[in-house]
Amino acid sequence: MNENTKKDMGASTEAIEHHYGTGNDYFQLWLDQTMTYSCAMWDADDPEQTLDAAQLRKIDYHIEQARVRDGQRVLDIGCGWGGVLNRLVTTNNVESATGLTLSESQMDWIEDKNNDPRIEVELKSWEDHRAADGDYDAIISIGAFEHFAKLGLDSDEKVRVYRNFFKKCHGWLRSRGWMSLQTVAYGNSLQKDFDQFIAKEIFPETDTPRLFELAKGADRLFEVVCLRNDRDDYRRTLRAWYSNLKKHRDQAVALKGETESRKFEQYLRLMAYMFEVGGLDLHRVTLRKIDVPR
Repeated sequence: MNENTKKDMGASTEAIEHHYGTGNDYFQLWLDQTMTYSCAMWDADDPEQTLDAAQLRKIDYHIEQARVRDGQRVLDIGCGWGGVLNRLVTTNNVESATGLTLSESQMDWIEDKNNDPRIEVELKSWEDHRAADGDYDAIISIGAFEHFAKLGLDSDEKVRVYRNFFKKCHGWLRSRGWMSLQTVAYGNSLQKDFDQFIAKEIFPETDTPRLFELAKGADRLFEVVCLRNDRDDYRRTLRAWYSNLKKHRDQAVALKGETESRKFEQYLRLMAYMFEVGGLDLHRVTLRKIDVPR
């Protein structure tokens, strides 16, 4: 597979901005204070837990799983609006936190809200990022893996894309370095019309993995140290987002119009249902680099 073919297999910058370019003000209406747009980590014993607290709990979980320590260099692949990057420098005292995003809207938000020189954001995909071997002590990727393969690829093609991703991460990490990854994956009761709605209306050019495809991509490059399926956490997160959007519906309509607001409401309800019935899973995967003899 040549380089151009590889780049044609994942969601393009235009496809990513189709969704995230909806507007920072719009997302700010219904996300938490950190502007984290991925599944939170809820405390099952705390029914009163806030979305803000659950999102910080998730961010801290991934930082812990990646074994981040003071003074380290960390890469965040798919950094969103910078919640992880901010936490890394304010709470974990890293030497540098580099984020990759394909959304210009997100990059502008991070640069506007953060003035810490340890934070660097690149408007690049993981395929275009350049770093030396062993440049990072840890890698975190939350909610980006879903966008690496386009709808319509067969399983072997998807695995080749994922393998290329894990090869890149393997090279960037120091010896025995750690990586924490979170991704939506297909479950066991997917509805036939789900793909088409998401691909057409919400995330064009995007397909999600199956767990075995992720594992094949990482095989002999990383060992899986911990695997969680927290799909009910995503159901609860989506319900919280939906509630926030409904609460601020007048503002949402004023910003983006009735049609866009209804589309997002449908999307959030459908996704919550799919996680509830097992059509979609939410995997949190802790991986440790295997040092392959040269």
